[in-house]
Amino acid sequence: MAQTTINDISVDSSLVDPEKDLLGHANFAKYLADSICKMTFPEGFVIAVYGSWNSGKSTLLNFVVHYLQQKPDEEQPIIVPFNPWLLSGHQNITRRFFEQLQNVLSQQSSVPKGLKERLADFAAIISDIPLPYAQTGKALAALLDEKDKEAAQLKEEVEDTLVQQQRRIVVTIDDIDRLPAEDIKQLFRIFKAMRNFTNVVYLLVFDKQVVMKTIADPKEISGEEYLEKIIQVSFELPVPDKISLRRLLFEKLDNIFTESPKPEINQTRWGEIYFQGIDRFINSVRDITRFVNTLTVTYPAVKDEVNPVDFIAIESLRVFSPNIYSIIHQNPHILVGEVNPSIEELNSLLNTWIAQLPVEDKQPVKNLLMHLFPKLKSVFYNTCLHKKQELEWRKQLRVCSLEIFPIYFRLSLSAVESSNSQIKTILGLVADVDKFRTHLIELAKQKLPNGTTQARVFLEQLENCTEEEIPVNYIPLIVETLFDVSEQLLSQDYKAKGILDFGNEVIISRCISQLLCQIDEISRFELLKKIILQGKALPIINHEIAILKEQQSQYDAEKSNYEEGLLVNAQHLKELEEITTRIQVKSDTIC
Repeated sequence: MAQTTINDISVDSSLVDPEKDLLGHANFAKYLADSICKMTFPEGFVIAVYGSWNSGKSTLLNFVVHYLQQKPDEEQPIIVPFNPWLLSGHQNITRRFFEQLQNVLSQQSSVPKGLKERLADFAAIISDIPLPYAQTGKALAALLDEKDKEAAQLKEEVEDTLVQQQRRIVVTIDDIDRLPAEDIKQLFRIFKAMRNFTNVVYLLVFDKQVVMKTIADPKEISGEEYLEKIIQVSFELPVPDKISLRRLLFEKLDNIFTESPKPEINQTRWGEIYFQGIDRFINSVRDITRFVNTLTVTYPAVKDEVNPVDFIAIESLRVFSPNIYSIIHQNPHILVGEVNPSIEELNSLLNTWIAQLPVEDKQPVKNLLMHLFPKLKSVFYNTCLHKKQELEWRKQLRVCSLEIFPIYFRLSLSAVESSNSQIKTILGLVADVDKFRTHLIELAKQKLPNGTTQARVFLEQLENCTEEEIPVNYIPLIVETLFDVSEQLLSQDYKAKGILDFGNEVIISRCISQLLCQIDEISRFELLKKIILQGKALPIINHEIAILKEQQSQYDAEKSNYEEGLLVNAQHLKELEEITTRIQVKSDTIC
């Protein structure tokens, strides 16, 4: 079985063989290689290819080198590869550059003897050139012509030696834009010092904007002007077209999913999901890098347990629309469970989710949600879902199967607290008490790694909601439902960790009290009276009565005049206690 290697982990790994070109760089590289070999110039020549990060600059450079190496012996230049980024911060780049140049030239029989030694001495001189870099040329002239006549003679000898040797020298330099400012300036100092060395061509690839910002000096010269003084000709690497990007993406995806059973890849469905959703997010090689790197890590953990097409779609949301991905992760029972919001409620929820997205992302994300979760589609298009379909989705390992859904999120960190989006989603069900109740019970069944449940997380977040976030007309429904489902919530009780931690009973009661504070005292009393008379949730009712009594006792002891701070007044509390006692006696008698 094939295994992922370290070179597969990133599409940032550049290509070497032009036969594998997917971005249209090979032809340009071939013609550039031809020009480098055939052009005539009186002295050293500097060529630059500009491109942003992950645009394929390194691949282009590799292709040029490939074509140079394919030239006939009489045309083939001496290639000196140099990657300063590998040396940055460890040693003097100027010295290391000349060492590399010496090492390569010394291996060539056509290079005159003594050049290595001359270059070593010249390197020492260049390394001592003082700042500022914008005046490097003047500094060099002063150093060679005025202070050190012997060094000036040495420079002439190097030039003469280079003229004598027949083969052109091509110095290729990559990753300049990754260097610290000091190292970039050192490197450009070399080009300025050696640009009149005959038969030497420099081929540089870097991000122009990054380098210009680094070398710019308002007191001396702009970055643009500085580059113009050094580089004789430059090219802008074009952004690959959509078709080329798709080919590159699909090739990288094939490397990841090549061992997936073919029947699971439904080409029609994959085409709809890709072109109606994912394609919107693939606009550069960088996008492909982020996406493929994520899949390279996440897919092995669920391989053979998920539908590849669904998994690619879900992970595209993780990378390009993380808020939507989080909403999906936190709301399985709205998307795939038995809770069935009305079309109005579901439309409201979906619009709330989509509203946070950039305009250009809204429709593609909505399309992905529709394709992934048939429940959404059935509501909007008024179609029916059958039990047989659920069984088929389970067989196909689809994310819309409630049993399979959690597998897709194995490498997703569980939220410590519900997001605002999830709170809005759950509160959107309040208008239908039955659906709200069912959803809370489902949340109580969802265990988190820390031992608590999604219901506990929801309650703690609900307690922190502001009055603006919870409409007043919702409060009686929420409170009544919390009492109603409290037994189910307590049956999944979180085991307190230590004597100062809280159980769910305390959390439920605090949440109820916080909600009751947002309505007037008469409404609180009538609501509590109604709930107690229903005879449900006696543990929480007794806990709530105990809290009310404690508040009253504190009020009496302090002789406070702030009775309005109590949830219910003394008379109402007495009445609630009496009702609770009767209900408790009745319950005990039945038992």
